[in-house]
Amino acid sequence: MNNEKPSFPLFTEAGSAETVNARIGPDVDPRTRQIAEAVVRHLHAAVKEIEPTHEEWLAAIKFLTDTGHLCTDWRQEFILLSDVLGVSMLVDAINHRRPGQATENTILGPFFVEGVQTLPSGANICLDHKGEPLVVYARVTDIDGRSVAGATIDVWQTNDDGFYDVQQKGAQPEGNLRGKFVSDAQGQFWFRTVKPRFYSIPDDGPVGELLAKLGRHPNRAAHIHVIIKAPGFETVITHIFSPDCRYLDQDTVFGVKASLVGKFDRIDDAEQARAQQTANPFWRVDQTFVLSKER
Repeated sequence: MNNEKPSFPLFTEAGSAETVNARIGPDVDPRTRQIAEAVVRHLHAAVKEIEPTHEEWLAAIKFLTDTGHLCTDWRQEFILLSDVLGVSMLVDAINHRRPGQATENTILGPFFVEGVQTLPSGANICLDHKGEPLVVYARVTDIDGRSVAGATIDVWQTNDDGFYDVQQKGAQPEGNLRGKFVSDAQGQFWFRTVKPRFYSIPDDGPVGELLAKLGRHPNRAAHIHVIIKAPGFETVITHIFSPDCRYLDQDTVFGVKASLVGKFDRIDDAEQARAQQTANPFWRVDQTFVLSKER
């Protein structure tokens, strides 16, 4: 029986990452080993490139500590940090590679609510009556253009003041600018809402301070959130972005993809407005969501 202690390399600046990774045990799960080794390699490489002072390193530790202290059931500052560094979008892109015709994913965001009431097609989800009226006509298809009937679609957005209903409980009507719809036999549904506007992510914490130091703003481009689910298809978490938003090309969480920018038509026609049961003038979006088969 071999009772010799294993021999490990001693620490040097040049071989620091290799020294740390050599200490990982032989029976460690392969995926855990792969992740740990990669994190150590890249972290040590970054430190060697930056060459931080002790004061700078302690400042980084304090930043991470402050980020953790701000996390609550309703606020996840670490996810916010991941968002503004583009990591959330990168992880999402890696995990949702789809055929070119399929609707692309973007990030979920922190304000999705389960169990929203299913509404009839044509319902108005704007309960506070603020903002420019918008009518959304949509169709759900597969990648061959065939209609997908019975898909469930969750939609939600901020109000015209730039806040979600859960951020202003008691100030906004409950369920304001939220709805769930079901596509009909032709894969279609429509609803009334208001034109989305840009809004700021929470910037009163460490992540907001970081953005300010980097000369970046905290604003998200104007959008409507959409989740589409249908049996046999991959769930799509996506947005419809407003093409005239000033922050379209500089969304602070990098959520904009070219294919997700909607075509918003402004319509000034009293007869059409009456037919849509909305005020005149109004905006109209026609959107097709293309689902790929579940893998």
